[in-house]
Amino acid sequence: MADIWYQGLLFLVLLIGLAVLLGSGMEKLIFGEVPKPLRFLKPLEEGVYRLIGPMSQHEMTAKRYLFQLLAFEGISFVGLTTLLMVQHYLPGGHAVSNLSFSLAVNTAASFVTNTNWQSYSGELQLSNLTQMLGLTTQNFVSCAVGMSVLFVLVRAFCHANHALVGNFWQDLTRSLVYVLLPLSVILTVILMSQGVVQTFHSGAMIHPLEGSDSFLHLGPAASQVAIKQLGTNGGGFFGANSAYPLENPNTLTTLVESLAILVVPASLLVAFGRAVKDHKQGWLLLSVCVLFLAVAFMGIAWSEVHGPQFLHTIGMGNWEGKEVRFGMGWSSIWAAATTAASNGSVNAQMDSLMPLGGMVPMFLIQLGEIIFGGAGSGLYGLLAFVLLTVFIAGLLVGRTPEYLGKKIEAFDIKMVSLVILTPLLMILVGALGMVLYPNIHDYLTNSGPHAFSEILYGATSWGGNNGSAFGGLLADLPFINLLGALSMLVGRFVPLIAVIFLAENLGKKKKIAVSSGTLSTTTPTFLVTLIIVILVIGALSFLPALALGPIAEAFL
Repeated sequence: MADIWYQGLLFLVLLIGLAVLLGSGMEKLIFGEVPKPLRFLKPLEEGVYRLIGPMSQHEMTAKRYLFQLLAFEGISFVGLTTLLMVQHYLPGGHAVSNLSFSLAVNTAASFVTNTNWQSYSGELQLSNLTQMLGLTTQNFVSCAVGMSVLFVLVRAFCHANHALVGNFWQDLTRSLVYVLLPLSVILTVILMSQGVVQTFHSGAMIHPLEGSDSFLHLGPAASQVAIKQLGTNGGGFFGANSAYPLENPNTLTTLVESLAILVVPASLLVAFGRAVKDHKQGWLLLSVCVLFLAVAFMGIAWSEVHGPQFLHTIGMGNWEGKEVRFGMGWSSIWAAATTAASNGSVNAQMDSLMPLGGMVPMFLIQLGEIIFGGAGSGLYGLLAFVLLTVFIAGLLVGRTPEYLGKKIEAFDIKMVSLVILTPLLMILVGALGMVLYPNIHDYLTNSGPHAFSEILYGATSWGGNNGSAFGGLLADLPFINLLGALSMLVGRFVPLIAVIFLAENLGKKKKIAVSSGTLSTTTPTFLVTLIIVILVIGALSFLPALALGPIAEAFL
């Protein structure tokens, strides 16, 4: 057990170190500056602006920014859906069939919203062209959209009496060119050096010493794996995701990939503190995320080590569903990291976790994907909780709610409520829809409380834009595909819209000087209050549902 704790400590130390290293560069990008080491990419940025045209040159109002963003995402959704439905007729698609309408819609919604829920097996049902042109592209741009919206909100805290929110195309391009592209190239090279496959060949025939010949599926996996982790996407090139040796061969790649899942969201927390000229703000938020992540990891690891009662006498713990080359330590770290971020990739079978071990990742998502969360989306979701906490604390002590020199008023709290409550609502609606579906038990591999856990986890993954799954839900069903697509789209875009209008409203306000009546938001007291607010909202929303699933199963 001690080895497992050391693995977790090593992971957290490396994560914090990388966050500090990258945070300063990301802070510059928020305001349009280019970090010195990356200035050689400036011609690429300028070339993109020339391609886009005049609309990339001027600041926008919130409505115009939102219109450009939604138009871009709408075209992406329609284009990806079409590509998935005609892939058989395109180059390299002769070996795969076109996806059905419901599965294509579900997959397109999944990748456009940075969810990456997969109701298909990539190597069997998609061509290399589809994986590269469709999915890998969306892995980049859906992440960049989340970062762009965060940039809008951060600038709003820094500006005063400023009605414009920035330029969508500039924010999108800088996120791609200076963050996601260089990091992806570095990670791709590292993964290739360790044996992650990167080839345009679709596969090779294997002639074993015993048994019949078999076909080994190959493809440009390393490049997609790199951005699936860095972009908090999680969609695997192969059906078994990061449990598959050609995606994740050894312990070193497990460490590197699990760090990649959280490094961009963690760096943005540090960048936030630098951007608002108050480093303590960034460190407080980073402390909240690290604390939740550490507790989640310890909860999962403890549950798995002290697994089924009949194994206690031989001290094995719960090895079901885990890769021997990773063990319970790295499997627990990955399970916590992938659900703390809106990543969803897996290196072990979530469905095989012990009841309480499976509840921890589920609850991490149900908190709103704010414990690191998605790249950009996680931090703007966490800031919504901060504003709510400031508002509640201000009411309790009789002080005017203020945060970073901005008064928090009725309109702001309405937008914050949309950010916080929309994903929670979509999780419950998704679970309700599946429970009411006739003969839903025919599409579950278990019965009793565990079957309900499979349903609840699937709905949680949709509404929280995570993409992971217990694995026991046979999800390629028209009703489930379309219900999932709706949950993912609403869970992503309603909060996103609310954040942009919140940013516009905050940017218009004047800065208020700090006084004796200003509530400090960098003290241990505020940190504890923020944690309580996060936990209370999560517990009040989902404790009854969790009691019917993993909690009931634990008692059984």
